[in-house]
Amino acid sequence: MRLALTHNLRLSDSEDEAEFDSRETIDALSSALERLGHRVERIEVSGPASRTAARLEAYAPDLVFNTAEGRRGRFREAFYPALFDELGFPYTGSDAWVLAITLDKAMTKLVLQEHGVISPRGQFVEEIAALKLEGWRWPLIVKPNFEGSSKGITQDSIVEDRARLRTLVERQLEKFPAGVLVEEFIPGKDLTVAFLEKAAPDRAGVLAPVEYVIDEGELSKRRYRIYDYDLKSVHSSAVNVRCPADFPAHVLERAQEMARRAYKALGVRDLGRVDFRVADDGQVYFIEINALPSLEPGAGIYAAAALEGLHTDGVLAKVVESAMARWGLRDSRRPASRPPRRGPLRVGFTYNVKRVKPALDGSGDEEAEYDSPATIQAVREAIAAAGHEVIDLEATADLPSLIEATRPDLVFNMAEGIKGRNRESQVPALLELLDIPYSGSDPAALSIALDKALAKKIVRQHGILTPNFFTMQTGKERLPKDLRFPLIVKPIAEGSSKGVHATSVVEDEAELREAAQKMIAKYDQPALVENYIGGREFTVGMLGERRPKILPLMEVVFLDQAETRPVYSFEFKQDSSAKIRYDVPARLEVSELKALERAARECFMALGCRDVARVDFRMNESGKIYFLECNPLPGLTPRWSDLVLISQAAGIEYNALIAEILSGAIRRYKERERERRRPELRSVNGTALDPAQAESGR
Repeated sequence: MRLALTHNLRLSDSEDEAEFDSRETIDALSSALERLGHRVERIEVSGPASRTAARLEAYAPDLVFNTAEGRRGRFREAFYPALFDELGFPYTGSDAWVLAITLDKAMTKLVLQEHGVISPRGQFVEEIAALKLEGWRWPLIVKPNFEGSSKGITQDSIVEDRARLRTLVERQLEKFPAGVLVEEFIPGKDLTVAFLEKAAPDRAGVLAPVEYVIDEGELSKRRYRIYDYDLKSVHSSAVNVRCPADFPAHVLERAQEMARRAYKALGVRDLGRVDFRVADDGQVYFIEINALPSLEPGAGIYAAAALEGLHTDGVLAKVVESAMARWGLRDSRRPASRPPRRGPLRVGFTYNVKRVKPALDGSGDEEAEYDSPATIQAVREAIAAAGHEVIDLEATADLPSLIEATRPDLVFNMAEGIKGRNRESQVPALLELLDIPYSGSDPAALSIALDKALAKKIVRQHGILTPNFFTMQTGKERLPKDLRFPLIVKPIAEGSSKGVHATSVVEDEAELREAAQKMIAKYDQPALVENYIGGREFTVGMLGERRPKILPLMEVVFLDQAETRPVYSFEFKQDSSAKIRYDVPARLEVSELKALERAARECFMALGCRDVARVDFRMNESGKIYFLECNPLPGLTPRWSDLVLISQAAGIEYNALIAEILSGAIRRYKERERERRRPELRSVNGTALDPAQAESGR
């Protein structure tokens, strides 16, 4: 198989290049992959991205073996996987979303808290004025939030008094302006747990914990036992790897379980590494996760894999095997390229049919998010009106065999999925596995947006206001001390306003607990409880990919003056009512309009939406804008759904709306086909052509 080994080459001992690979590491990786029978092209990526793209296109690899860290910015590790996605090349390792999240230590810990992964108490700081220390245990440690390889971490990073802390934070912010993490320092020892997806199947790829053992002579020179930058990059010979780690069995089991939760929750693929701190009392604390771990000779992943019977080459073979399975590559070769399609495109149409109409009170709402036969027919006709052949693909358990039998070129997706909080991502995930382009957002964006609490955390990190909220698992939890009524109670992972009624707004604790317990029992999921925001309600439709086009804003106007706490409830989504009116375009001051458009675009990009989405906001009496939720799979019922009404106000008729949503998938289909044909342009009867010949078609 043709592999491109993408990497950043370390050319100096400067801290700026600490995460890059040495020439010895690249030599070792290349040699191992060649021993496994692959043809390897080394591609150093530190230059302009256009050069990297050109080299990849010229080489046309079957798979990119990626170790590139990127050079700068909060999303540097995510840049190259995003580029590979854009170019249509399969690659090893996690996708851009995972790498962006895991490079952000504070965000990672925020996400993992809800999965029972314990980490030291900490605060992400971008400005010194935001630093808060009430109730913290000393000493504290200050480290860059967006760096790896222990960059910025020294013995001086640990402080034991308030006076020195402020000076240290200011100095670190000067050096790392993207932000620093201040957290309680845990006296103890370091432990790391590696992940190799295709190894240790009984443990979901989680390998045995590894301990870093520091030479006693070197340790005696240091006040704190930490694996800092000096030990990692300067005095690395003073550190040895011990596997299995010398800790009590219950500590090792706890570390493996927390690592398993972390890898699963974040969606890490192929390989990874989680670093823990084991306190003197045996408590295990999550420190950080690396979805792009070091593969240098002697790395901990090799020692852990050896206990599974894998040598160094075997570790790399498992990485390649895992990536091949994910991308649907067979027999270690790219699937045979197909000739360019002539005639109409075969567009698969994935959907779920609403066979049971729910009552207005919410009873029988299991299929409320599904589409009626009339809506499905309207979409089908709109796709056909654009000149495409339509292939019906109802999203049931038979969908994989249907796809295999019908072989669509691409898919228009409006399937909601069957069950679970990842249900909206089920069909897109299957299509990605089969390398079939599709319309709409990818599985990660759909899963995040459906989880209202997680979506709120992410948009809040991007400076968008959202009502204060918490979740209830049983309805019996202790309530937050800063709780302020009125509150509104919703299911955490439902759409179409399922579970949202006038009674969802509660005024006291008794009402809150009753509403939460009923909701948890009915939907078998946590309840989201958030401050009720009075004021005006808006929904913003968007079309496009990277920077979406904002459509005219819609205001949901509540007309019943007797309603002191109006909500855009399930009843309004199901049937017309004299209690509500839709104004589109909304009546807004220019400054209000710009603020809402800016917030909507930020939410779209922060959540990773694509092609189409609708975002809901409330604006209070003082003009503050609060994010409520995002729907990247909005309803498309003709003359009824919010997005359809908004599009009509923009002069976009129904068939044109469907065609515009589909256009992104068509573009991605053409790019995939172009990439599949590239090998044919590079050879004639087995003779290689130079780029000029290939372009001229000679």
